[in-house]
Amino acid sequence: MGAALGRVPQSLTGQIVTPGDRRYAQLRSTYTTTASPAAVLLPRTTAQVIDAIRYAREQRLPIAVRSGGHGFSGVSSNNGGIVIDLSMLNRVRVLDERAGLVRVEAGARLANVAQALAPYGLVVSSGDYGGVGVGGLATGGGVGWLVRAHGLTIDRVRAVEVVLADGTLVRADATHEPELFWLVRGAGAGAGVVVAFEIEAAEQRNVGVAQLVVEAHPDGRTVREWASCLAQAPRELSAAAVLFAEGRSTLMSVTAVVAAESLRRVRPVVEPLLAIGRVLEHRSDLLPYPTLVPTAHLHPNVGQQRGTTTNGLFTELDPGVARAVMRATTGPGRAVVQLRSVGGAVNDVAADATAYPHRHQSTLVIASTFPPQGGAALDTAWRAVGARADGEYVNFESRPDPAAFARIYPGETGARVRRLWKRYDPDGVFRSPLLNGQADRSGQSNRSEQSTRSGQSAGSGRSGHSARSGQRSGQPHRRRR
Repeated sequence: MGAALGRVPQSLTGQIVTPGDRRYAQLRSTYTTTASPAAVLLPRTTAQVIDAIRYAREQRLPIAVRSGGHGFSGVSSNNGGIVIDLSMLNRVRVLDERAGLVRVEAGARLANVAQALAPYGLVVSSGDYGGVGVGGLATGGGVGWLVRAHGLTIDRVRAVEVVLADGTLVRADATHEPELFWLVRGAGAGAGVVVAFEIEAAEQRNVGVAQLVVEAHPDGRTVREWASCLAQAPRELSAAAVLFAEGRSTLMSVTAVVAAESLRRVRPVVEPLLAIGRVLEHRSDLLPYPTLVPTAHLHPNVGQQRGTTTNGLFTELDPGVARAVMRATTGPGRAVVQLRSVGGAVNDVAADATAYPHRHQSTLVIASTFPPQGGAALDTAWRAVGARADGEYVNFESRPDPAAFARIYPGETGARVRRLWKRYDPDGVFRSPLLNGQADRSGQSNRSEQSTRSGQSAGSGRSGHSARSGQRSGQPHRRRR
C-alpha cells in the first residue's frame, strides 16, 4: 500500500507514517473505529499542513483530518486513504491575559488546554473529556461542563486560521471573511482544515462537582424532575445524567458542575437535584477545573469504544418524551441514554449567528448501543424519542447522512452551509458524508459502516468522567463493573 504513494515533500520527511512504521498501530484508528489508511501525515506547522493537503490531493486518495480522533462517526481515519493528523499542532498561548484571549491549535487536547490555562485562572468553555481534540470540538459546537454558564465552545471563538482545500491560509473573524467565520462555528468539517482558534476564555479556577445516583421511576417523572431542576436553576449549574438498566430497576447517574468558587455556593444550587428520586449515592466536592478533564484521558485511540450513537435536542421534556426516554433505556434495544443540559448562555446567541442554529432548546438527549447490538437496536430504542426531537447536534451522531444533515442544519441554515461548503471546497476534498450518505473508509456508500472524507472529527466533549476516579459517570458508554 505504501509503495504506491508518491515521494513525500521534503518538509514532511520523517512525518509520514505508513503500515510498516512502528507508530502506525497507534495512529491508524479512532476512538470508535479501527481503520487502515495508506499513510498518516503528522504536520507540525501550518506550512506543513498546506504541504500535507497538496500532497494528499496529488495522490488522488480519500483524505481524513484528525485533531483528537474522538468523533463518534469515525471520519478522522479511513481505509486506503491519507490521514492528516494534527496532534503535533498542539500549542496553547495566552495572547491577552486581561481579556482572557488565548490561541489554541487544533491538535491540542482538552486536558492539555486546561493544564496550560490553569495558572492564569482561565478555562475554555469546552467538552468534558480530556482526550478530545479542540479541532473537532470547536468546529462542531462544544457542549461541556460549563455550557450553561459560558456557552458552547464555538460561542467564545473570536477568530480562526483555516487552510482551504486549495492550500490557501485564511484568517477569519467577524469582520474579515465573516462567511467562513460563520461556517466554521458549527459546520467547520466541510470548510477546510482549521489549524488554530482564538478563544475568549472565562475566568474560573475551581468548580463545584456533585455526583449522585438515584432510582429513575419507569413513568418518566424522574427525567421530568431533572429537566425541571435545570430549567429553574441558575446558569452556573450544568449537568449530565446517564440512564441505564440495572436488573429490574433503572438508575440515573448524575454529574452536576457548578461554576462557583466555594462549596457554600455549590450546595444550594445542587440541592434541588437531591429531590428528583430516591438517592442511592451522593457526594459534593470543590475541585480545580482541570480535574474534570484530566491528563489520564490522553490515551491513544485504537478503536477501543465501538458503538452506535444518535441524539436529539428538546425544548422541554414533557411526559410523552420522558416516557419515551425511559422505554429507550428499558425496552427493546436497551440503549444507554444520556441527558445533557444546554440552555443558559447557549440560548443568548441568535439562531443565525453561527452554523449551530439550535438556540432555544434546553436538553440534549443522546442514545448509544454497544456490541453485539448495533444500529438496528439503536433505531428501535430511539424511534419514539427521535420522533419528538427538535434538532440534532453533529458531534454526537455516528451515522451521518442527508437525513441527519436536515436535523443538524435545518432550513436556511442548511441551505447556507451547503452553499458555503461548495464555495470554500468546490472540489469536495473535505466533503461530509452528511451530504451524500454514509461511506465506508474506502469511499463506497454503506449505511452501516463508519465514514471517510470529512474534516476534523474529535467528538463534542465526551460526556462526563468522574473527577475523583476517572471512571465515566456521565457519558454514553458501556457500563463496566
